[in-house]
Amino acid sequence: MRSFLAAIMMFTRLPLWRIVQVDKKYYSNVLLYWPLIGFITGFATWATLYIVSMIGWADLPACILAIAARLLLTGALHEDGLADFFDGFGGGTNKEKILSIMKDSHIGSYGTIGLIVYFFLYASFLYSLPTNAQAGIIIGADVLSKFATAFMINTLSYARTEETSKTKVLYNPICLLELLQMAVICIIPLFFLGTNFLATVPMILVTIGLRHYFKRKIGGYTGDCCGASVLLSEQAFYLGFFITTTPFL
Repeated sequence: MRSFLAAIMMFTRLPLWRIVQVDKKYYSNVLLYWPLIGFITGFATWATLYIVSMIGWADLPACILAIAARLLLTGALHEDGLADFFDGFGGGTNKEKILSIMKDSHIGSYGTIGLIVYFFLYASFLYSLPTNAQAGIIIGADVLSKFATAFMINTLSYARTEETSKTKVLYNPICLLELLQMAVICIIPLFFLGTNFLATVPMILVTIGLRHYFKRKIGGYTGDCCGASVLLSEQAFYLGFFITTTPFL
């Protein structure tokens, strides 16, 4: 339970720290509970989109406000990682240079362009979702992309040392049984939400590709790699949904 609370505090801006104190050791186990955070952030995204649409606003502003709601809830944690990922891997020529660029708090041209494309793509996907599929797809994309990334990270070594990491936390390995239990916990509610599980195919392929890319370029992962992987695999999930639901002539 403490590790789940630590995951909420680490991956959202919910002020649980005002009412409960969690020892630093529990933060090393947050990787297992990361997919559950997807239910919180995914629901916030969908609920904002639904409420704003019900008020009568146009679809595109509703989508933008839904994205903004998730950014406020997470503190743009993963988006920051995505920008650093584009800057580091776009401008770095070796492991040391890539890690150095990603640690720099300034954003470069690769990160700026990458975020612009990402937000345009994300808003376009939300805008194109049929109303009856919004809850299942939005929440499902959030949960399953976090689960896929957690699974991937669990198979890699950390590319930095604990002292040079941004969060000063190294994730403990998760045993296969725990991962399977978490998969069941995630899939059951997503099934009732009507999530399209065929959409996971592109997401899985992107996650596998990113794993090999991280391994080859820097020998493992960093926190920025985690954030980038979540967002890129999430967009692949949306793409998978449209591929599997669009009739081909």
